[in-house]
Amino acid sequence: MTFTDRVHGGYVHRRRVAVLADELSRLIAPGSSVLDVGSGDGWLASRVRDAARADVRGIDTLVRASTHIAVEPFDGSRIPHADRSFDYVMLVDVLHHTDNPEVLLKEAARVARTAVLIKDHLLEGLWANSTLRFMDKVGNARHGVVLPFNYWPRARWEEAFRKLGLGATFWKIDLRLYPRIVNWAFGRSLHFIARLEPQRRVTG
Repeated sequence: MTFTDRVHGGYVHRRRVAVLADELSRLIAPGSSVLDVGSGDGWLASRVRDAARADVRGIDTLVRASTHIAVEPFDGSRIPHADRSFDYVMLVDVLHHTDNPEVLLKEAARVARTAVLIKDHLLEGLWANSTLRFMDKVGNARHGVVLPFNYWPRARWEEAFRKLGLGATFWKIDLRLYPRIVNWAFGRSLHFIARLEPQRRVTG
């Protein structure tokens, strides 16, 4: 493990999980059922579960040997659950790892009864692409996560939401995921959280 990996895992990642758990749990009604797509080790999902007093389960294309919540395998495209089988579907830094984010986002809309919660990246501002690529490599390469670097600007996200009949009832960019000096370099306008609710029911 490199020095960068140690700093990220022991300092940066810990704060990121705490901030995201706080933000996401505020968007979930207590006692709800939540499917976390792309759970990884499940640490973030477990924090959301505790904060929201929710029933949280996970799925991932790579199920790790040890996870903080129950995680089942899936193929990365088709969510193996019935229509409207969870109150919320959560996608945290998952969609930019897919070749076509709309495919998985449509599946999330199919499975969610209430809302889809997304945390992902924005291809906005100077050096955005190179910065996001660096963050992805540091955070995911050692876990064998696929890195297609498929980042979108806000306009492209909004186009996808409209196409799938989803409306953003919550949108936040200033997440302050990292300590101040780190946030200046890696926070900026590169991240967002959105709560999406169906304007029409998506099926199929």
